[in-house]
Amino acid sequence: MRNITTIIICSLLSFVCLSPAVSAAPLELVLTQGVDNAMPIAIVPFAGQPADDASAVSSVVQADLKFSGRFKPLATNELPAQPHTATDVQQETWKKAGVESVVVGKVEQSGGNLKVNFALVDVFNAQRILAEDSFTVPANQARRLSHHIADVIYQKLTGVRGIFSTRIAYVTVHRNPGQRARYQLEIADADGHSPRAILTSNEPIMSPSWSNDGKRIAYVSFEGRRARIFISDIASGQRRMVSSYPRINSAPAWSPDNSRLALVLSKDGSPKIYTLSLGSGQLQQITQGRAIDTEPTFSPDGRSIYFTSDRGGSPQIYRVNLGSGQVDRVTYTGAYNARPSITRDGKRLVTLHRAEGSYNIAVQDLQTGTLNILTRSGRDDSPSVAPNGMMVLYGQEGGRDLRVVSVDKRVQLSLPTSAGRVQDPAWSPFLN
Repeated sequence: MRNITTIIICSLLSFVCLSPAVSAAPLELVLTQGVDNAMPIAIVPFAGQPADDASAVSSVVQADLKFSGRFKPLATNELPAQPHTATDVQQETWKKAGVESVVVGKVEQSGGNLKVNFALVDVFNAQRILAEDSFTVPANQARRLSHHIADVIYQKLTGVRGIFSTRIAYVTVHRNPGQRARYQLEIADADGHSPRAILTSNEPIMSPSWSNDGKRIAYVSFEGRRARIFISDIASGQRRMVSSYPRINSAPAWSPDNSRLALVLSKDGSPKIYTLSLGSGQLQQITQGRAIDTEPTFSPDGRSIYFTSDRGGSPQIYRVNLGSGQVDRVTYTGAYNARPSITRDGKRLVTLHRAEGSYNIAVQDLQTGTLNILTRSGRDDSPSVAPNGMMVLYGQEGGRDLRVVSVDKRVQLSLPTSAGRVQDPAWSPFLN
C-alpha cells in the first residue's frame, strides 16, 4: 500500500494558475468525541447582536469552545439569566445552574468597525473576573476577533494556549467524469471556515508547509511535467520557485527562523535530505548513503532534523544532528513509522504508524520512547500537530474529510467536505 517510494513519487500532468482570492468549498467542523468531564460554561449572547446569528461574536466563541471537546456550553434556552457585563453576573445564580464560568459581552457598530467588550467570570472564585478586554476591529475581522477571544478563554481556563486563531492548509482533488483532475491548495481557519484557494492546477500539488511566521507556504507543484518547490506569500499571492533540480524535489520544511528549507532531492542518486538557504541559495547535503531519506522536519531548536528513512530495512524515523552529522534512530515500535511531526516543546513525535497492515496516527514520547496509537481507522495519513501540541490534524487515504484527534485520544473531530478528496493537511503556527 504505502511504501517509501510512493511517499515521494507520483504521476505528472500539465496546467497551473495562481488564484489568490478564489473562494473554496468550506469544511464543516463536527465533534465526534469529547471529554467525558467537559467543563460546563455559559457564553451569554453578546448585547448588540442577534442571539441566533451563527456569525455573531458570542456564537463563534461558543462554537470554538464546544468543538475543542473540553467545554460543555449551555444552550441559550438553558441560561438562567442574560447579563452583559461582569458586574451583572450573580455568582449564586450560575452556581445553581451548574456552571463554572460565564462569558459576557457587548458589541457596538460604528461605521465599518465593531467595538467588542467581553469578560470571563469565574463563578466559584472570589476574584471573579479572570479576563476582561475591549477591542475595536473592522467589521470583516469579527470572526478572527471571535477566535482570539476563544483563545483567551481557553488559555485562562486550561493553562494551554488556544489554537482557534490558527489556520490550516490542505490540498483538494476534484475529479469529474471525462475531465482531468483539478487540484487546489487551500487555506482556512482552524474550524474550516473562510476557505481560500491560493493555487489551482491540473497537476498534482503536494506537501504544503507553513513558515513559522505564518506568512508563507512552501509546497511541491508538478507544473511543466516535473516536480518543483515553490514558496507563496499568502497575503499577496506572489510566489517564487526555490528548487528545480533534476528528478525529485519534495517535502519542503521550514527552519524555526525561516531562513532555510529542508527538502528532499535525488539529483545525485537516491533521495537525500538537503537544506537550502533562502537568502544565499546555498545548498547543503545533510544525509548520506544509499538509503531513501525523505519527509524532513526541523526540531524546534533548529539543531536537528527528523526524517523518514529505510536505512534499517523498513521506514522508520531518524534524527540527524546538524552540527555533528550524527544520525540516531528514533522509532522502534512497529515495522513502519513515517511522516514525523514534532510538538513545539520538542517532547513528542507524531507519526504515521503501521501495525498489522493498518495505518494509524501515533504519538511517541521522545524521552521514554513510549508510543501510543491515537486512531484506529486503518487508512489514516499525513499527521500535522497543532502549535500548542495538544491536537493532531490528519487525512485519510482517498477520504473526503480531514480529522482531528487530541494527543490524549479523548477528543475527536471531523471536517467533512463535499468538494472532492482532501489530503496533505498542515497546521499553521500561532498567528498574531
